[in-house]
Amino acid sequence: METTGQPETIEAGDVLVRGTAWGGKIRVFAVRTTALVAELQRRHGTFPTATAALGRTAAAGAMMGAMLKGEEKLTIQVKGDGPIGQIVVDANAKGEVRGYVDHPQVHLASNPQGKLDVAGAVGRSGHIHVIKDLGLKEPYRGSIPIISGELGEDFTYYFSSSEQTPSAVGLGVLVDTDGTVLQSGGFIVQLMPGMADEDITRLERALAAMPPVTALLDQGETPEGILGFVVGDDLQIHDEMPIVFKCKCTRDRVEQTLISLGESELKQLIEEEGKAQVECHFCNETYTFDRPHLENLLDQAKPKPIQ
Repeated sequence: METTGQPETIEAGDVLVRGTAWGGKIRVFAVRTTALVAELQRRHGTFPTATAALGRTAAAGAMMGAMLKGEEKLTIQVKGDGPIGQIVVDANAKGEVRGYVDHPQVHLASNPQGKLDVAGAVGRSGHIHVIKDLGLKEPYRGSIPIISGELGEDFTYYFSSSEQTPSAVGLGVLVDTDGTVLQSGGFIVQLMPGMADEDITRLERALAAMPPVTALLDQGETPEGILGFVVGDDLQIHDEMPIVFKCKCTRDRVEQTLISLGESELKQLIEEEGKAQVECHFCNETYTFDRPHLENLLDQAKPKPIQ
């Protein structure tokens, strides 16, 4: 039933594949993110419905990151009016993903289909924002209104509306009754320009007949096998890469953030608190600084004399 000291990465067989099908008429991506979502659940203590919402967004982020190149990266912000608040996912072209949700301890009764009520948790009103750092002067920003809150339909709408690329997006997270993440993954199928009407009809029929992503993963299907249910045997996989959890926070980065507060604020922090604790939203790692350490950072924050 769908219910839905920091190690840098996790090793558990999560993988993304990308390729083409039908003679290059379709571009395809598929991903297994079970270990990634389990790590997010462990770090943030998400309840099943929040796990499913965060996990679906993370799977979408992993595939959208695979559309980038080099050092490019993106941030997805799902800002609905539901009880979980904002979902934030960062991903890059290297298969590194991290994320969090504002209110992780949200769990709702199943929806009428007997599945986790992700739409109820996310909300059916609000926006999805995608910010891409492409190494240019200004980041690319795309935004669409939430149309269902189920997220698969919302990202489908994002591609067609914001990026003018007709697409089909399937996302799923299978969570056991005790909160354990059993399966997670997704696919994106994108139509290339000039696709014939009969091919579009053929694709629509295949998507309508396709079992849920999590059901296929639970049966042992690979991401490549999932794509086979959509496009048949005419599938060419061009490459694959591991998907891992990775947060870029470090103690050095946090120190630089504290120094950037400036001399006045650091002095006030030392006088009033005598210590500092900084928690990373993405990984829940806590960095603690005692008074001597803060005083050292204060010295670094003081303006340097002009030579």
